[in-house]
Amino acid sequence: MKSILVVEDNKTNAQLLKDVLGVRGYDVDIVMNGDDALKKLEVTHPDLILMDVQLPGMDGLEVTRILKNNPKTQDIPVIAITAYALKGDREMAMQAGCDEYMSKPINTRELPKMVERLIGTSD
Repeated sequence: MKSILVVEDNKTNAQLLKDVLGVRGYDVDIVMNGDDALKKLEVTHPDLILMDVQLPGMDGLEVTRILKNNPKTQDIPVIAITAYALKGDREMAMQAGCDEYMSKPINTRELPKMVERLIGTSD
């Protein structure tokens, strides 16, 4: 079973992501901020990370830069998720090392397709 780490400070959004991907067979774990994500990634290696850009404390792009500069985590695909979809945001996310970008509200049909393109199906 493929695993996904959701880094999202909004519990409703995090639960939606877990439900949408969990029903497709992915094992979804949630952390609420960047520090917790970094701690979690010291002991686990998910197949994919869904990274909220706007996090309390360290933002999601900074967390992604740290992950992409670490040999242990640099291979994990990261999808940036943000409510602030302004011109240039996608480019900033890609420069930080994100592999994909999706704006909120999440398109619940497109997200699973994006995940599948990056890591395959859940089996």
